[in-house]
Amino acid sequence: MSKDRSSAKPMSPIDFKSVARALTVVENDLEGSNELLKSLTFKKRVPVIGITGPPGAGKSTLVNALIGSLLNGAKKIAVLAIDPTSPFNFGSLLGDRIRMAPFFNHPDVFIRSLATRGSLGGLSSKTVEMTDVLRAAGFDYVLIETVGVGQSEVEIAGLADITFLVLVPEGGDEIQNIKSGLMEIADAYIINKADRPGADLFANNLQKILGQSGADNNPPVFKTIASKGEGMDQLTDFIAKQSFTQNKRKKLLNTERAWQIIQQRRMADIDKKKLAGDLDDASGNPGFNLYTFLEKYLK
Repeated sequence: MSKDRSSAKPMSPIDFKSVARALTVVENDLEGSNELLKSLTFKKRVPVIGITGPPGAGKSTLVNALIGSLLNGAKKIAVLAIDPTSPFNFGSLLGDRIRMAPFFNHPDVFIRSLATRGSLGGLSSKTVEMTDVLRAAGFDYVLIETVGVGQSEVEIAGLADITFLVLVPEGGDEIQNIKSGLMEIADAYIINKADRPGADLFANNLQKILGQSGADNNPPVFKTIASKGEGMDQLTDFIAKQSFTQNKRKKLLNTERAWQIIQQRRMADIDKKKLAGDLDDASGNPGFNLYTFLEKYLK
């Protein structure tokens, strides 16, 4: 995916057009997709950073600010911004790039939006493979912004080397969600929009909850105002200090990546739109039984 440096003009060595074409092939399972994936080579360790959290927490704005902070180190950054797909018309807004407009044409930043396409969690079914394409392309960081769908976002732990959970000061109810499942997957918590009332109290309460876990090293809690770029230096310092070669969840990461790929490929022959149509037709019959209907799909 790289250009010949001997003949290229002084510019980014990553050919963004080639990367975009490769992502399109993989995302849509076009001819040559499997061969492309098997040919990928990883010449360096590329950290994958997941940004997750509930809707309205400011994830896209935070990603935008984090890009600017990471670029200060002359790094090349790729972003996968995942939007939910409508279960009714299968459409998706793919509007995250609006909030990342300052870096849309930056020579060292590649931004790609993709839809969940019916995936129940916060990731698209193709996110793992597309992430590997970006890692092989030579970026220094890959940022993944997930859909804000609640506890099912724990699947980001199967892909990201670092997971940031973004919350807001008025999110008191979100503490219960954290206690219910998200606590295990966050490497750090970010209280965004920290200029709002109650930010300090919320951060303190969160730290107390984390302290009750009994862990030796509790995840840190950062306060940011992403819209103003405040607090980004702390995040980039935290990222820089991580040892990505000794990830404590390496076994989980590899297993989850493999599981998602196997699951996706075994489901490849299931057309969800056709399934919806067949189900709609069958459900109108007297005595319809969902489990009997599914037998032909489960063979």
